[in-house]
Amino acid sequence: MITFTPLSGAAHSSRTVPLAYILQVDDVRILLDCGSPDWCPENASTGKQEEHSWEKYCEALEDAAPNVDLVLLSHGDLAHSGLYAYAYSHWNLTAPAYTTLPVQAMARIAATEDAEGIRDEQDVGGQDKEQHSASPGTDEPSSDDASGSTSAPRPRSGKYIPTLQEVHDAFDSVNVLRYSQPYHLQGKCQGITVIPFNAGHTLGGTIWKIRSPTAGTILYAVDMNHMRERHLDGTVLIRQASAGGGVFESLARPDLLITDAERAGVTTARRKDRDAALLDCVTATLTSRNSLLLPCDSSTRVLELLVLLDQHWNYSRLKYPICLLSRTGREMLTFVRSMMEWLGGTVSKEDVGEEGTGPAGRKGTKRRRDEDGDEDALGAFALRFRHLEFFPSPQALLQTYSSKDPKLILAVPASLSHGPSRALFSEFAETPDNVVLLTGRSEEGTLGRMLFDRWNDAQRDDSKWDRGKIGNNVMMDGSLRLQMHAKVPLQGAELEAHLQRERAAKEKEAAHEAALARNQRLLEADDDEDSDSDSDADSDEENEVERSLGEDLMDTKEDSVGAQSRSAENGRVKRKTTKGGAADGADWGMGMDADEGQQMRTLSFDIYLKGNVSRATSFFKSAEGQTQRFRMFPYVEKKRRVDEYGEMLDVGMWLRKGKVLEEDAESEEVKELRRKAEEEAKKVPVEPPSKFVSKDIEVQLACRLFFVDLAGLNDGRAVKTIVPQVHPRKMIVVHAPSSATNILLESCSKIRAMTRDIYAPAQGESIQIGQHTNSFSISLSDELLTSIKMSQFEDNEVGYVTGRIASLASSTIPVLEPVSAAPLSSESEPRKSVQRRMLGSRSVATLAQSTMIGELKLTALKKRLADVGVQAELVGEGVLICGAAAKRGSAPDSLEDSVAVKKTARGRVELEGSVSHVYYVVRREIYNLHALVAA
Repeated sequence: MITFTPLSGAAHSSRTVPLAYILQVDDVRILLDCGSPDWCPENASTGKQEEHSWEKYCEALEDAAPNVDLVLLSHGDLAHSGLYAYAYSHWNLTAPAYTTLPVQAMARIAATEDAEGIRDEQDVGGQDKEQHSASPGTDEPSSDDASGSTSAPRPRSGKYIPTLQEVHDAFDSVNVLRYSQPYHLQGKCQGITVIPFNAGHTLGGTIWKIRSPTAGTILYAVDMNHMRERHLDGTVLIRQASAGGGVFESLARPDLLITDAERAGVTTARRKDRDAALLDCVTATLTSRNSLLLPCDSSTRVLELLVLLDQHWNYSRLKYPICLLSRTGREMLTFVRSMMEWLGGTVSKEDVGEEGTGPAGRKGTKRRRDEDGDEDALGAFALRFRHLEFFPSPQALLQTYSSKDPKLILAVPASLSHGPSRALFSEFAETPDNVVLLTGRSEEGTLGRMLFDRWNDAQRDDSKWDRGKIGNNVMMDGSLRLQMHAKVPLQGAELEAHLQRERAAKEKEAAHEAALARNQRLLEADDDEDSDSDSDADSDEENEVERSLGEDLMDTKEDSVGAQSRSAENGRVKRKTTKGGAADGADWGMGMDADEGQQMRTLSFDIYLKGNVSRATSFFKSAEGQTQRFRMFPYVEKKRRVDEYGEMLDVGMWLRKGKVLEEDAESEEVKELRRKAEEEAKKVPVEPPSKFVSKDIEVQLACRLFFVDLAGLNDGRAVKTIVPQVHPRKMIVVHAPSSATNILLESCSKIRAMTRDIYAPAQGESIQIGQHTNSFSISLSDELLTSIKMSQFEDNEVGYVTGRIASLASSTIPVLEPVSAAPLSSESEPRKSVQRRMLGSRSVATLAQSTMIGELKLTALKKRLADVGVQAELVGEGVLICGAAAKRGSAPDSLEDSVAVKKTARGRVELEGSVSHVYYVVRREIYNLHALVAA
C-alpha cells in the first residue's frame, strides 16, 4: 500500500514552494525533497510576533523527520534542498540521503549562500557573539541593550537557518549516484531500488524511479525541462525526434506517477525570441551608458545566464564588465568546471568562456593547451568567462566601479528579499533609465514577486507572461517602502560596555579554570603517593590524614579568631570561603535564621570535618521525629593503579607515544596541508564586535522594469503532451496552483486511454493508493528447483511452480516441495474401473497450464522481423503491417502474404492475416519476445 502526504508544495495551493513530500511504501517512509521557503518575505517585516507562512510546514517536517527511512533530493536549489541541512542537524533527519553529485554540490552552495546572507543581516539565533537588537526605523540599539544589562533569553525569530558547519556536515553525509545507476537499498529499505534519471532544468536534476516488490514502479518527476539548453540537455523522459521520439522505455507505464503542474496553464515564448529580447535589452541599456541589475540564484539557473551572456559578449565584442555579486560564485564555477561530463548543450561540444566559439577561437584555445601541457580538452578552459568579475559585497563593487559606470550586475538572491540584490536595488532603482531585469517570478510575498506583478499588470492581455509573447519594459514611478537589515560594528559607549562584559566573563572563566586545576592537582597528588607494599601505603595514608587534619585545625583556629573579631561589627559569625567559592566547614551560621544558627553552634565535634551534613536526616526515625546523622571520620581509600603484573600504568606515556607514532605515519603532503590550514586560520581576521540594526527606507522608483522568462521549465503544451505518453496507471499531481491543477485534470479527462485514478491532495492531506499486502518468506527445495522449466525474459529467468508447503523442525522458514506422484487411493479405483474407452481411442490427458509473461513493443517486433527478412511498417497507432503489404507500391494480390499485428489498450495482442509463411514467422517472433511459462 502507498500513502502519500504533501508537507508543502501541494496541489490547489497558493504557495507552490518549497517542495517536500512523504511517500510511504508499506512500512518504509521516503522523504521526497526537503526545500526551504524564503525566510525574509515582505509581509514578515512588520515586527509583530505573528505566525509565519512556513510554520505549518516546518512543524510537520520536524515531527516526521525522526521516522523517515530514506531521503531523495531531485534538484540543487533552495526550493528542493534548502532545509535539509537544518533538519539533519536539529530535527534528527539522519536517514540515508541520495542524490547526484552535482545536486549535492549545488545544494551545498545554495544553502551556504543563503545562510551567510541572512546571518550577516539578521540575528536568527545561535550566534556566538554578543549581539544587539535595534529599534525599527533607527540605527541605534534599544535602551535595554545599550545599558548593558543582562536580559532574558531572546525568543526565536521563526527562521530555521543552519550554520555553515551544519551545512557542510549535512551534505557530506549525502550519498551520490550516477544517472541510470540502480541502487539496491539495505536495512529497513531492503527490496527497494532507486534509479536517478536526467530531468533537465538544473545541473544534475533528477527524476527518481523507485521500484518496490509490493508497490511496483513509482516515478517522481517534478520541475522538468524537455528542451535542450546551452549548458544542459533535455530530460530523458521524452526522447528527441532524431532518436524516434516517444517516452524513454525505462520510464514508460509506471504504476504511479508523481508530477507537477505549476505551468500547465502557461504558454512560453520561443527560446529564440526570449534570448533576443534579453540581449537586446542588455545591449541597448549599456550602450546608452546605463546599468542593469539582474537578480539571479547562486548555483543552478545562473549558469545558463552566464553562458548566454558570455557568448553575446564574445560575438558583439562588448567591453562592459559583467559583475557577479555572490560569496560562493567562484567556488560554484570551480566545481562546474570539474563536472563537465554532467553538462550538455553547447558547453559539451565547444569551449564556452574563452576567446569564442568559432573555429578561430577553438584553434587558439588548442594552441594554448599545447603550450601549457594540459591534455584536458574541456575541463581546463571551458566556462572560464574572461568578462566576468566576482564581488563578495556591494561595497567591494563600488570600490572598483562607480555607480555611474555602465555595467551588468548579477546579484543574489533572485527574490531580492535580502543580500546584495536587495541592497543594490534600494539605490539602483532611484537612477533614471537603469533597468531591473527579472528572469523568474520568485516566491509569493517577496520583493521579486511584487516587482513581477507590477510588470505583469502593466502589460496588455495578449502580452502577459503566460500568453507566449514577449512583453515591453515598464517605467516605474512612485515610491516603495522597504525594511533594510544590516550588521554594523559597535562604537563608543556600546563598544566599551561590550569589552567590559568580555573582560568580566574572561576573569570569571579564568577563576573557574584555576579552581578546576587546583582540584586536579590535589587528585594527582593523592594518586602519586602510592607505595610498593601495603604497610608503606597504610603509613603514607595515615601521614596524609594527619597532615590534612593538622592543616584543617590550623585553618579552623584562624577562622575562629577572625570570626570573633568580626562578630562585634556584623552581629553574627560569617563563614570563610575558599578561592573556588566553596564553603568552609568551620562556619555554620551563614544563610540561616537565628534559631537555626544557635542550634548548629550547640553541636560539638572532637575533630574538624568539611561539609555541612549535620542537617541530613537518617532513614531511621525516633519518637520525636527524624534523628540527625552526624559526621564521620574523613577516610579516603587509596587504590593503586597497577596491572596484573604489579607494574604502574602511565596512561599519559602511552598517549604521548601514540601521538608521536601518528605524526610519524603521516605523509609529507598531509603535514603540508595541515600546516597551510593552520596558517590560513591565523590569517583570518577577527570580526569586530557588532550589532544588528534595521531601518525603514522609502525608495523613489525611477528605473525601468523588464521580465524575460528563463526559468527553464516545461510549459503547458509540454506537460499536456508528456503525461499521456508516460501513460501511468495512477497519478498524483503536486506543486501547482488551483487553476493549473484543474487545467491538467481536464486535459487528462479528454484522453480515452489515460487513467482515471488521478489524485491532487492538499497540504497535510494523506491519500492511500492500493491495498496493504503481506509478504512471506519461503524456501524452495532442491527437488523442486531441478524440476522447474525456466524461460528467459529480458534479464530474468521465470518458471511455473506447483508444490506443497512443508514445515521442517530444523528451519523456521517453510519449504516448498514438489507434489509427490503417489498412487491413487483405493476409493478411486472402482470409479476408474467403471470408465469405458472406445476401441482405438487414447486415454484422456490433462494439458499443461501455460502463461506468457511480457509486454509486446511493436518497435522491438519490427526490428526482429527485419533481422529474419520480413519487412514491417507501422501504419497507425498500435498497428504493425508485416509482409508484402508493407512494401510501397505493392500489388493487391500481395495482401494474401501479409499479417497485421494489433495492440489494444488493455495490453492484448491480436494477429490477423491469412495462413502463410509470414504468419508463422510473425507468430514465432511474438512468442520469442515473451516468456512462456508452463506447469
